[in-house]
Amino acid sequence: MRRLVLAALAAFAVTQASAQTLHIGLRQDPDLLDPTLGSSYVGRIVFAGLCDKLFDIDEKLNIVPRLATGYEWKDPTHLLIRLRPGVLFQDGEKLDAEAVKYKLNRDLNAKGSMRRGEINSVESIEVVDPLTVLLTLHAPSSPLLAQLTDRAGIMISPKATEAAGDKFGLHPVCAGPFAFESRVAQDKIVLKRFPGYWDNGSIHFDEVIYQPNVNATARLANLQAGALDLVEYILPTDVAAVKADPKLRIVLSPSLAYTGITFNVANGAAANSIVGQNKLVRHAFELSIDRDALVQVVFNDMNSATAQANPRSSPFYLESPRPPARDIAKAKALLEQAGVKTPVPVVLTITNETDIQQAGEVIQSMAREAGFDVKIRSMEFASSLQAAYAGDFEAYLIGWSGRADPDGNMWQMLHGGGTFNYGHYQNAEVDKTLDDARTVAPVQERRAFYAKVWERERDDLPLLYLWGPANIVGLKASITGFRQVPDGLIRLQGLAIQ
Repeated sequence: MRRLVLAALAAFAVTQASAQTLHIGLRQDPDLLDPTLGSSYVGRIVFAGLCDKLFDIDEKLNIVPRLATGYEWKDPTHLLIRLRPGVLFQDGEKLDAEAVKYKLNRDLNAKGSMRRGEINSVESIEVVDPLTVLLTLHAPSSPLLAQLTDRAGIMISPKATEAAGDKFGLHPVCAGPFAFESRVAQDKIVLKRFPGYWDNGSIHFDEVIYQPNVNATARLANLQAGALDLVEYILPTDVAAVKADPKLRIVLSPSLAYTGITFNVANGAAANSIVGQNKLVRHAFELSIDRDALVQVVFNDMNSATAQANPRSSPFYLESPRPPARDIAKAKALLEQAGVKTPVPVVLTITNETDIQQAGEVIQSMAREAGFDVKIRSMEFASSLQAAYAGDFEAYLIGWSGRADPDGNMWQMLHGGGTFNYGHYQNAEVDKTLDDARTVAPVQERRAFYAKVWERERDDLPLLYLWGPANIVGLKASITGFRQVPDGLIRLQGLAIQ
């Protein structure tokens, strides 16, 4: 008996020793973990461990199948999607065509859905058979498939969703490699390995813990001390420190993202500010900012100045518009032409991460020289989003994590019906052009539409694009299998610690 007990204890010890937890540092605490209602970039990182999508993108931005095995355009308004057999949700329910229909209808119809504008080209969803879905569209939609590589393509258990009601985001149930275990706000999100995952051979951890911390210095210190295995964003100014540590390594790549200032032009009482109601003032504000100096000082010249949503690596990047050079004299002349009293007050809402705080202070200092009195309002990230949706801001410095298709970087922010159009900018010409761009497929035709959008956007300036960031991931040198995809998400398939 004693030998049996000792053998059992030895086996248990081996199991415990082989069990591994991956600790991932996040720059912010995610908002609600509901793929229909969520809107944060760090939330997308958590979803990458929690929820598989119908499709994904690879390192070269190709669309690749995940929960779907393939698709076929029957004609420009009918998309057939074939599902992977044998996939289970984390509650044991099967993923089938009915579940896909349920999720897409939820995205289209749920109160507060952040996905509606992404897939509103879908007119109806038909279950052809248990593993086949047919989407019928109102009109051709060139970006639709790309939208299904993100949160619109995440599938959730209908049974668990119905049971949870509006509390689903507190305990989401998906079809990904790790199941939700617990969450402590501003502290950690714990996921446990789901043994029924369809691609379990690619998973090498028993647990993943996401730990948010807006303090970049603390994130770096925790990585150096071994308390974190991977940090999804290292400050450009900290890259040298990581490279100097033989236990660590840096992975750098261009991203799809941008950061800019959204002006509140029509969203509630706060839109009645000088900068919100006068585009000459907005242009003067832009001319007060030296983008190149900003990215050099705050981001160690690793980010790139921009005046548009799509990165230079995109086939939809246009040589015009380009960021104008800083011109204080011209900025002052515009303020005089606008007939406003200086200094012009501007409340700039920013999030509380280290680099964004620094960027806000640089903008504040630069704008002062042109005749602006910028007051910085710093907020926790999820709270800043809620303030933006409610129209509780004048100017909002906020980033967008970027999408492979340009529609995902433009329609939601610049269209009158866009969910992320925080300032409620609306221009009939822009709306029509963005809609028309969705109906054609050739790159050159779409580029022509987007050129018209940028011409109008640059005149109205509801969103002041400032810089495109780099993806800068810090991780232990012992981690293998890490893939850097331009969207910056941390994919756990194939990831291991040697």
